[in-house]
Amino acid sequence: MAKQKTIITCAITGAIHTPTMSDALPYTPDDIAGQAIAAAEAGASILHLHARRPTDGGVSIDPETFAAFLPRVKQATDAVINISTGGSLKNTIEERIAPALRFSPEMCSMNMGSMNFSFHPLAGRYQDWKFDWEKDYVENSDTYIFRNTFADIKNAATQLAPHGIKFEHECYDVGHLYNLKFCMDIGLFKAPIFIQFIFGILGGIGAEVDNLIFMKRTADRLFGDDYRWSVLGAGGAQMSLATTASQMGGNVRVGLEDSLFISRGKLAESNAQQVQKIRRIVEDLGCEVATPDEAREILGLKGGDKVGF
Repeated sequence: MAKQKTIITCAITGAIHTPTMSDALPYTPDDIAGQAIAAAEAGASILHLHARRPTDGGVSIDPETFAAFLPRVKQATDAVINISTGGSLKNTIEERIAPALRFSPEMCSMNMGSMNFSFHPLAGRYQDWKFDWEKDYVENSDTYIFRNTFADIKNAATQLAPHGIKFEHECYDVGHLYNLKFCMDIGLFKAPIFIQFIFGILGGIGAEVDNLIFMKRTADRLFGDDYRWSVLGAGGAQMSLATTASQMGGNVRVGLEDSLFISRGKLAESNAQQVQKIRRIVEDLGCEVATPDEAREILGLKGGDKVGF
């Protein structure tokens, strides 16, 4: 049987890194659209998108901010667009799902449990900040709880169900897999599901190959053949864990949301540069990269003609 092709997801900007940390981090609509399009041209079949305030790079979950770049990305590329429902750690689930409700994308993220979620150690690396909000935002992240209760998950799943959206179930620890199994058992999600194993976030499971194997074995036991999977390694674990995942039959995620670097100590010039690197690695190791339409078939997506933008 032919080996399934590898889907590359690129997460363009996220909600962790700030403009001070890298000049390559996009936050204006022009830059987000431009980098997303370039990432798709480099081989990403899925684009995971957050929005930012164009004036200072702060996190935005305002649907109008998404409206400034979503149509441009859709017009310029056939890539699958995946809208975040994580957004800001300080907002309610109702606020976080508003962009997905408005734009009805093919995919959106669905975080599968509440957790401590911190990146405050980054604050010690910088003395001067481009914008006033950045330092406090990063330093105070040790007080953040990323809320995703069972009620929140049910609320989001129920409201988004009529849109035919495929969820990228983000699992930051093994307990999140059991949360997902429970939600499937009560009928919130239908197989085949798509799981993003996330490693290396402070508050979640560590970025180690043993943990990847453990998460994969647990998912195999819980879901059998009813799931597809991908790996996100945060920071320095990005390329190594993605490479390992591709050789285990999984899919991969890269992007400046997850790591600002292209190699140890060297900042990436763009999202596309990271996509080019992981594509080269995957292909050199004998795997084929999926096109957007192949990704749609693998994941059972509704199609780019059925979105609301």
